[in-house]
Amino acid sequence: MGLEEDTTKPNAGSKCSDHSIAFLLIYMICLVPLATGFSLKSCRVSLNAAICTDRQLKVVPQDIPTTVTGFDLSKNQISRIQRSNFTNLTVLEDLNLHENHISKIDSGAFANLISLRKLTLNNNKLVKIGELAFDGLGNLTELRLNTNKITALSPTAFQSLTRLKLLDISQNKLETMSNLHLILQHTPQLQEFVIRTNVLRTFQSWKLTNRSLDLQALDLSHNPIRDFRVTANIFPNLTRLIIGDKFSVLPMKWDVKNKTFLRQLASLDVSGLHTSLENMEALLKTVNSSLRSLTLNHIKRSRTQLINLSCSIPTVSKLQFRSNDLRTISSYFFKPCVNVVELDLSENHIKSIDENAFTSMRNLTILRLSKNKLSSVPNATRILQNLSQLDLSNNMISTLTCQDFSTQTRLKELSLQNNSIFTLTECAFKGLVQLQILRLQSSQITDLKGAFKTSLPKLKRLHLNGNKLTAIRKGEFEGLKSLWNLSLHQNQINILDTGCFAGLLNLTDIQLQSNGITTRTLKTRPFKGVSSLKRLYLNDNHIQYFNITPLRETPFSDLHQLEELSLHGQHHRGKSSLPSNFLQGLYRLLSFNVRNSQLINLDKDTFVNTPNLERLDLSSNDLEILTPELFAPIRNLKSLYISRIAVHSLDFLTGANLTRLEFLQGRHNQYSVITKDIIESLPSLRYLDFKYNSFYCDCSNAWFVNWTIFSKQTQVNDAYNFSCNYPDDFKGKRLLDFDLKSCSQDINLIYFASTTSMILFVMAGSFIYHFMRWQLYYAYYLFLGWLFDSKYKNKQAPHQYDAFISYNHHDEPWVIGELLPKLEGEQGWKLCLHHRDFEPGKPITENITDAIYGSRKTICVISRRYLESEWCSREVQTASFRLFDEQKDVLILVFLEDIPTYLLSPFQRMRKLLKKQTYLSWPRAAGHPEVFWENLRKALQTGNDPNEENFLSLTQE
Repeated sequence: MGLEEDTTKPNAGSKCSDHSIAFLLIYMICLVPLATGFSLKSCRVSLNAAICTDRQLKVVPQDIPTTVTGFDLSKNQISRIQRSNFTNLTVLEDLNLHENHISKIDSGAFANLISLRKLTLNNNKLVKIGELAFDGLGNLTELRLNTNKITALSPTAFQSLTRLKLLDISQNKLETMSNLHLILQHTPQLQEFVIRTNVLRTFQSWKLTNRSLDLQALDLSHNPIRDFRVTANIFPNLTRLIIGDKFSVLPMKWDVKNKTFLRQLASLDVSGLHTSLENMEALLKTVNSSLRSLTLNHIKRSRTQLINLSCSIPTVSKLQFRSNDLRTISSYFFKPCVNVVELDLSENHIKSIDENAFTSMRNLTILRLSKNKLSSVPNATRILQNLSQLDLSNNMISTLTCQDFSTQTRLKELSLQNNSIFTLTECAFKGLVQLQILRLQSSQITDLKGAFKTSLPKLKRLHLNGNKLTAIRKGEFEGLKSLWNLSLHQNQINILDTGCFAGLLNLTDIQLQSNGITTRTLKTRPFKGVSSLKRLYLNDNHIQYFNITPLRETPFSDLHQLEELSLHGQHHRGKSSLPSNFLQGLYRLLSFNVRNSQLINLDKDTFVNTPNLERLDLSSNDLEILTPELFAPIRNLKSLYISRIAVHSLDFLTGANLTRLEFLQGRHNQYSVITKDIIESLPSLRYLDFKYNSFYCDCSNAWFVNWTIFSKQTQVNDAYNFSCNYPDDFKGKRLLDFDLKSCSQDINLIYFASTTSMILFVMAGSFIYHFMRWQLYYAYYLFLGWLFDSKYKNKQAPHQYDAFISYNHHDEPWVIGELLPKLEGEQGWKLCLHHRDFEPGKPITENITDAIYGSRKTICVISRRYLESEWCSREVQTASFRLFDEQKDVLILVFLEDIPTYLLSPFQRMRKLLKKQTYLSWPRAAGHPEVFWENLRKALQTGNDPNEENFLSLTQE
C-alpha cells in the first residue's frame, strides 16, 4: 500500500547490545536501596515539621528530611550551633531553639537556611552575638533572642538581616545605645523592636541613628532609663511605645523636642514610669494629637491628677488603669473621661464604686472590673446603656438581682466567672436581649432557678462548668433558642431529664465531662430533640454496661448529625462492655473516643451504624482480642489508637480492610513481631507509633526493621529506641541495631537467582533479536491477523467492493497505470484502494480490516518492497486468516517481480500460501498480457467455493 514508512534495516546488533546493557544496569540499581526513609532517631515529623522537643539532645540531629519547613529543637541541651548543623535544610522556614544551653553561634552557622523566616533563640546562654552569626539569613523576618545573657553585639552580626521585621532581644544585659545602633543600621525594614528588661540608662536619638526608621512598635519597658531624648524625626511611623519600670527608684527625664516627632503614636504604655507630674504632663502633650490607647498601670502617686491629664487628651478612647490599689472609685475620678469607650480597672482591690462614678462616660462600650473585691454588681454600671462587654469575673459577688443588668440591652458579652453566686433567679438576666456570650463558670452555682427559661434569646455560648449543679430539668434552657455551645463539665450532674435539651435547635456542642452521669442517666434519653448536635463530650463520668446485649432504647439514636462522641475515662468499679447497638443512629459520626473506660469486650457489630468513622481511640482498655470483623464496617478510618490494650498480635489488621488508615498508635502492648502482611494491609499509612513495646530481635522482624529504616511513605516514631525482649542475649538492646546479615542468606540467594535469570533473559533476547528478528516480525503480524479475524469473522455485512488492492506505495504507478484501467475501466469491477476509499480519521488497522472483509476478494500486488512493508504484512496476514477461517477463495497473489525462493524464507506465511495457492506473475505475462488480464478477470469472477477447479495453472511453477 502507499503509506510512507522507513524500510531501512536497523543495525540490530549494536542497538540490541546498548539496550541490553542499559536494562541490566537499571535492574541492578533497583536492587540497591536508594536512600533512607524518615523514621528519625530522635524526632518525629508532623505537618511537614520536625519535632525534636525535650529529647535531651546535645547536638543537632542530621537525619532530618530536607523537605521540612519547620524544625522544633526546643527544651534540649544543645550548647553550640555549628556551620554543619543545617547544611541541607534549604526550604526550612521556622527554626525553634528555645530553652537550650546555647552559648556560641559559629560564623555562618545559619548560612544555608536561605528560606528561613522565623528564628527563636529564647532562654539560652548567649553572652555575645559573634561575627556573621546570622549570615545568609536574608529572608528572616522574625528573630527572638530574649532571656539570654547578651552584653555585646559584633558589628557584622546583623548585617544580613535586611528583611527583618520583628526583633525581640528583651531580658538580656544590653547597656549602651551603641548596641542598638549596630542592630538598626543593618535592619532597614524593622517594624517591631522589643528591648524590655535590659539595663539601658539612656535613650538618645542621635546615638541611635541619623536616618528615619520604619519602626512601628518600640518596647523599652523595664529598663532603668533616666534620660529619654528625641532630637530628630527618626520615628515618623511609630504607632506603639512602651516605656516605664515599676521597680525603678530614680525619675526619668522626658525630652521630645518637637510634638511632630511622635505624630503617629496611637498606643502609649507608661506603666510603672517614675517621673514627676510636670514631666508626665510634658510627655502627654507630646502625643495628644494622635493617642488612642493609654496604659497607666502600677502608678504610685498622683493618680487623680494623672487621670485628669489622660482624659484631657481628646483622642484617647482606651484607658487601662490596672494594679493601682484604688479600693474606692469616687464620683469625680473619671469625670473628665467623656471620650473613653474602653476602660480597664482590673486588679485594683476595688470594694466600692460610687453610683455616679461613670455618669460622664455614657459612650463606654467595654468595662473590665475583674480581680477586685466587689460583693455585688455595682449600681454604677446601670447607667452605661451602650456597654457591649462587661467583665466582673474574679470578684466576691454572691447574688444577682433583677435590676443588675435590666438596662444593658446592648450587652453582648458578660463575664461573671469565679464569683460566689450559689443560686440564680428567674429574672437575673432580664434585659440582656443582645447577649451572645455568658461566662458563669466556677461560681458555686447549685441551682439555675429557671434563669434561662425566658431570657437571652440571642445567647450563643453559655459557660456553666465548674459549678455544683446536680440535675438538668426539662425546659431549663428552653429560652436559649440561638445557643451553639453549652459547657456543663466539672459539675455534679447525675440527673438528666428526658429531652432536657429539647428545643435547642442550633446547639452543636455539649460538654458534660467530669460529672456523675451513669448508664441510668442515659436511659432517660436526655438528648432527644437536639437535632443539630455535632459534638458531645461525656468523658470522666460513670457510664458502665455489663454485657454486649443490644439495648432496647439506645442513648444517641436521636443525634443524627453527631460527628464527635467522647466517652473516655469512665470511673466505675469493675469491667465494662459496650452493647452491640450502643452507637445506633450515629451514621455521621467521625470521631469516637472510648479510651480508659475499662472495656473488656467489643461486639463485632459495634461499628455497623458508624460507616463514616475516621478517628477511633480504644486505648487503655483490656481488649486483648480484636477481630477484622470489628473494623470491617469502618473502611474510612484514618486514625486508630490502640495503646495499652494488651493485644498480643496485630494480625487483625490484615483482614480489616483499613486501606485509608494514615495514623496508627499502639504503645505499651505485647506484640513482638510485625509482619510484612500487617504493614502491606495498610497502604495509606503515614505515621506509626509503637513506642514502649519490645520486639523479637531475630529474623522474624527482619522485614519490619528494613522497612522501618527505608520506608519513604511511613514515619515510624522513635523507632531507634525500640528495644529487644528476645532472645535472652539481645535483651536491653535496640531493635534497629540488630544485624540483618544472618537473615540475608536466603535473600542473597534470591537476588543471585533473579539477577542471573535477568542476565540470561537479556542475553537470550539480544540473540533472538539479532538472528531471528524477521521471524519475530512474522509472529507479531500473525498475531495481529488472528486478532482482526476474530473481531470480524462473525460479521455478515454485504460486500461493498469486488476486490481490495493491497500494494506498496512504490508500486503505485503500476496499480494506477495498468491495473486500475483494466479492472475498473474495461472489465467493470469495483475496487477498493487505500488513497481513495479509506475513511479519513479512522485508525489505519480498522480501515485495512474493514476493506478486506468488505470486499469479495483481496489482490496482493507483491514485490520486494511489499515484503518489507509493515502495513502490507498486516494486510496479507488478515486476508490469509480470512482465507483459512472461512474456507473461501478470497486471496489472489500477483507478483510484479520474479522473487527467488530464498528471499521468501523470512516470510513463512507467504511461502505456505505459494504452496497451496495459485498466483499470477506479471513478468511472465510480458509476451501475452491479454492472457494475464483474462486470468485475473476469471479469478475475480470465480465463486467462493474452495473446491471449485482452479484454472490459474498457466502461471504455476
